[in-house]
Amino acid sequence: MRRPTSVRDRIGWAPTMSDAAESALAAGRRRAADASLPYFGAVTPAEAMALLESEPAARLIDVRTRAEWDYVGRVPGSVLIEWNTYPDGTRNQEFVDELRRTVGETDAPVLFLCRSGHRSDSAARAATAAGYTRAFNVLEGFEGNKDAEGHRGNLGGWRKAGLPWVQG
Repeated sequence: MRRPTSVRDRIGWAPTMSDAAESALAAGRRRAADASLPYFGAVTPAEAMALLESEPAARLIDVRTRAEWDYVGRVPGSVLIEWNTYPDGTRNQEFVDELRRTVGETDAPVLFLCRSGHRSDSAARAATAAGYTRAFNVLEGFEGNKDAEGHRGNLGGWRKAGLPWVQG
């Protein structure tokens, strides 16, 4: 019997994965293990993009509010499932049900994105608890953390990385 030689062989990922995606997957798995995270992986925005480009079944789920999605910007092809509802900020009790309707397959790679990586961590935990075996948190989120002046978008995030996004 052949011994698995790559990350994708060891976990049964798609055989067509690019080198960049395999590297991203390995880094995400390592971060999750190092931090004892309950979900599959924690990836940077660029790593998330590599995985999305390499795996047709992968889905990017934006867990920000509809207002953030509409006014701050969004990633083309992503799906909005609010973690907290706007404007009251209450937790979306239908989150897992909406995820199931949107993604369906519990073994599909599901990457969660929010503003800075905190709500998406909670979403990845909830997805894992609901049986999703390949849940990822996209670190830094869409806008990244606040800088010294309290502004987002300068210290990291999807937009800062120069990845595709649209506004309005």
